[in-house]
Amino acid sequence: MKQASWKPRVWIAFLSLALALPGCTDKIVYKDLPDYVAPPEGAAGFLGFSDVAAKRTTCGNCHSGKQAVWQSTAHARAWDDLANSGAQAKACESCHSVSHKGNFSTDTTGGYVATRNARYENVQCESCHGPGITHVTNPDIQGNKPLASLNVGASLTNGCGECHSSSHAPFVEQWAASRHGKAVGSRNQSSCWSCHEAKHALEAWGVNSNYVEKGDTARATALPVVCTVCHDPHNAKNPNQLRFPVDVPDVEQNLCMKCHHRRAEPEVTSSSGPHSPQGPVLLGEAGWIPPNFQYPPGSLVGTHGSDRNPKLCATCHVNSFTVNDALTGKFSFRATGHSFQPIPCVDGSGVPFPDPLTPCEDAQRSFKACVTCHLSENAARTARAVAKTRLTSLAADMDALVARIPASAFSTTDNKITTGEGCKFNSGLAKERGSPIHNPFLVEALLLACKTQIGIDYGLTSTSGISTRPLLQPPPNVKVK
Repeated sequence: MKQASWKPRVWIAFLSLALALPGCTDKIVYKDLPDYVAPPEGAAGFLGFSDVAAKRTTCGNCHSGKQAVWQSTAHARAWDDLANSGAQAKACESCHSVSHKGNFSTDTTGGYVATRNARYENVQCESCHGPGITHVTNPDIQGNKPLASLNVGASLTNGCGECHSSSHAPFVEQWAASRHGKAVGSRNQSSCWSCHEAKHALEAWGVNSNYVEKGDTARATALPVVCTVCHDPHNAKNPNQLRFPVDVPDVEQNLCMKCHHRRAEPEVTSSSGPHSPQGPVLLGEAGWIPPNFQYPPGSLVGTHGSDRNPKLCATCHVNSFTVNDALTGKFSFRATGHSFQPIPCVDGSGVPFPDPLTPCEDAQRSFKACVTCHLSENAARTARAVAKTRLTSLAADMDALVARIPASAFSTTDNKITTGEGCKFNSGLAKERGSPIHNPFLVEALLLACKTQIGIDYGLTSTSGISTRPLLQPPPNVKVK
């Protein structure tokens, strides 16, 4: 087929050093890149590589910055990984190459699937953005810009979902059943959407990339926390192409904590309890600190937030494992960790429940994520049960004390946090979903200090008989900051 004659131009403007010399003027220099190579018959407008050996995409001839960072991603080696896996099959190839999957193309025979041409190997720009022929021949026409979509769709077959799915990679299925995959519902847009809606989350994080849904603020088309909120399709500066690291103990920089660090301390103008305080709890930075608190503020870090757990939230909440058939030993199921349940409910064969939000008894839960630090799943299960029982009892005792404190101690207009308000908030930490187990030592210490302070400030004491000595202590080999 005849090679196309269109040539993309890169304009380089510079001011000559000899500008002061007679007759010299500003110069505009044109540097012509190689012609794009017309796609073979049946490719359905996909362009693929312009240089197969160098893995330079046709898109990268102009979008050189995106080309440079893409080369470091897992997408750029998807074909090579498949070829080196020892299990390459034809059914796998459409997800490891440029094809109709992952974009808006409705042609099921385009790209590698139709041509089996090496220029379409690996997951390139067009795998998400769609065929580039229209844009590359008419780049100045706004409607010809092939934008990718954030949405995986109700059927989970758009964008990322079309390939990151099925029994060996059920990322999107497990995500869809998780809380991240739930629609924003009736949550207030102005105060909640920066964490509960994909487009607003990206905007809050300073991500300015263009995409199909950008600018759509209608509640009816609001998106849940989709794949590309956490993962950057273009860049591998962090492992697994995450937008932010997960191993940094900083609520502003840690990917999970950028949202899971909201109301971790009481507010003088609000009577609301904790809301998504998991990050600060983990790091020992949450709660109201009573005057006689026995630990320096911000210093108590349990094992889950210590140097024994470098990946912090992700160690437990993104725990992947495989399940093999008990009789044959053959592969049965892969849990990707994208239900984000640290101790998921599993059936008799060890496969997680289809709906991760279905309750179950502790005996039915998998504690595989815990064995890195705990000696066994049973040891972790026992430790959780002890901590849960202890904190539930302390919280109930605290609630009974707080109920006896005079109503005048609770006000949202006095510009201060009283002992009653602070201790009520700390009791809320003990009851917040998951928070106590993130750092049971901190929560226990806060509640015990509150009991003492309530006695000092209000003359109230508990008659429950609950021990006021700390019973939950970090192991001696855990460093306390």
